[in-house]
Amino acid sequence: MTTAESTRDIYNAQADKWNRDQPILLSDFSARPFLLDLCTPLAGKRCLDLGCGEGYVSRQLMQRGATSTLGIDISDNMVQSALRQQDHAPVHGLDYRVADLRVDPLPSEGSYDLILAVFLFNYMTVDEMHRTMDLAYSKLVKGGRLIFSVPHPSLPFLKQKEFPFYFNPSGGYFSGRDQCFPGEIWRLDRTPVKVQCVHKLLGDYFAGLKSAGFDSMPNVHELRIEQRHVELDAAFFAPLIDLPLHLAMEITKR
Repeated sequence: MTTAESTRDIYNAQADKWNRDQPILLSDFSARPFLLDLCTPLAGKRCLDLGCGEGYVSRQLMQRGATSTLGIDISDNMVQSALRQQDHAPVHGLDYRVADLRVDPLPSEGSYDLILAVFLFNYMTVDEMHRTMDLAYSKLVKGGRLIFSVPHPSLPFLKQKEFPFYFNPSGGYFSGRDQCFPGEIWRLDRTPVKVQCVHKLLGDYFAGLKSAGFDSMPNVHELRIEQRHVELDAAFFAPLIDLPLHLAMEITKR
């Protein structure tokens, strides 16, 4: 089974567990608010949300002032969920499409001020990620930004296979490169959802950006649990204290 087939199957099978209009998943607290803050200011911006899922982040981009957002995802069921929400509460300028970024070209029409990829590259091999970064660079306007997040490359080797977030590694940090690590991430109601990570070295992300044409260093952020999370639900968040959960990068096309 290819990485594309396994990703599509995972999300088609559990699309209903991702439906939300409020934060419910661990990463809705530990990653997405930070990424959305990185995206601002959004007034007048044309956005492309790669790996949009059921549209949770796409909708928030529009709420924060984006002129338009196109969400793209490999899962038919996730996109259908996004479209149902759009039918229920239409947002002008918001649209979704099903596409496999490994083989399907990005939309030919227009270009974008912001391209966002929230936990997309961890479902791709190194080569697939590099090709997708190439596509993203080609669709950004001069001065446009690519912002993305991935699981922290160290996390699978630091965290035991248990609640509320883990990956089960195959091999070590270096020998596990390009291997698919299955895992789970929990919702605040203690419902687990399946995720996976095609393991990459930290340098793979820098090399991909450079190969795509970006000629500056990205801003790099290591995301973690903070005290405000523990105060919300100590039993849920405390097992992750002092662990590097996610990596976020932001880079501008000059």
